[in-house]
Amino acid sequence: MRLLYLLLLFLTPFLLAAQPTTILAERARAQFVDEVLEDRFTNLLPQLMRREDIDMWVIISREYNEDPVLKTMLPSTWLSARRRTIMVFFDRGEKEGVEKLAIARYDVGNLLKGAWDIDVRPNQWDALAKIIQDRKPKKIGLNRSANYAHADGLTATEQGEFLEKLPQDYQKRIVSAEKLAVDWLESRTEKEMAVYPMICRLSHQIIQEGLSEQVIQPGITTTDDVVWWFRQRITDLGVDTWFHPTVDVQRADQNDFNHLRTFSKRPDKEVIQAGDLLHVDFGITYLRLNTDQQQHAYVLRPGETNVPESIRKAFVQGNRLQDILTEQFSAGKTGNQLLLAALAQAETEGIKGTIYSHPIGVHGHAAGPTIGLWDQQKGVPGSGDYPLLANTAYSIELNAAVEIPEWKKMVRIMLEEDGFFDGQSFRYIDGRQTEIYTIPRTLGYVK
Repeated sequence: MRLLYLLLLFLTPFLLAAQPTTILAERARAQFVDEVLEDRFTNLLPQLMRREDIDMWVIISREYNEDPVLKTMLPSTWLSARRRTIMVFFDRGEKEGVEKLAIARYDVGNLLKGAWDIDVRPNQWDALAKIIQDRKPKKIGLNRSANYAHADGLTATEQGEFLEKLPQDYQKRIVSAEKLAVDWLESRTEKEMAVYPMICRLSHQIIQEGLSEQVIQPGITTTDDVVWWFRQRITDLGVDTWFHPTVDVQRADQNDFNHLRTFSKRPDKEVIQAGDLLHVDFGITYLRLNTDQQQHAYVLRPGETNVPESIRKAFVQGNRLQDILTEQFSAGKTGNQLLLAALAQAETEGIKGTIYSHPIGVHGHAAGPTIGLWDQQKGVPGSGDYPLLANTAYSIELNAAVEIPEWKKMVRIMLEEDGFFDGQSFRYIDGRQTEIYTIPRTLGYVK
């Protein structure tokens, strides 16, 4: 019986699911990725280098130990660095633009010209040193950072070998490229934002399908079954994910749904029952962009036609907490300032909130201003001190703890939706959940 159920569980999406948002074929994806990369190199990179006053950026990686920034700069047909790949970006000024070189045996795609003639200089480090000496940069940015793993991609070995060959005068010009790296990673371009809504829509569609009677049979389906349905659905659609989804349950029992249970001590599998409030944390990776979304569904009890009023009111508080945070968005404010102002306003309104929002884009937990951590609600030193800049994207992640009288306990309305800040205002990239889904859904003409 159990094997038959599992077979039906995984066949159901193909029999009943609505056609999801269009997903491009591999060649079309590659073309888009390369067009975006060319646009970023041509139009975005010069602005960022001048803003951070770094005229030479050197990024060094070895195959399978890639700098996180370099990974975002590889063409679509490069899935990793090759041997040792060194990228050099040198700003020649407004007229000539940024020179893009690869100290490698060959070009890196069509955008970085190979600049190492092994017959002239057999040693790769000598070739890099000569490029630097010929161009005489004022500042040489290297990816070193205490605050962001994304901007700390230069390994100790690569740095040591590089400095052995670099003349002392140029070593004095080395600076951290932390801000430049973060700028590059967090900035979303017009081309990227043209497709991001459809990526978020696809992610929403998968969640709605997973949190429905197409997948869940109360009394039989476990939370672990749904988790693996999500993983299989992602694979079947030909996209990817950056984290393993989670599905959990809150119900009228004695269990306290505290933060430790939520984040680290969640039961692996629970049979989903009528009357359960389900929560999913889910995201996909597609066209080098990521989603991160958390939503809720309620399993109707026999005779129920809608979510109980107390739970619906609790959900309204979760939506209001989202508004409180996003209303604080203003260019130049730090993540810590956003956090503290939002928590203060929530307290004024009687909302027991916890905020742990983060940038999103080419990484799921991306570079940029951290807006709280679930266990650091007074601010996050370092990454929380980074300012909010225009053309950046965020996962608005938080929860509101609300008393449910008939359950005689608190529930956590845990929400997460992806949004974009254009420098003036914030918007959700594909909207947000404003009502709890029901399992099963209401059918037209059936009462």
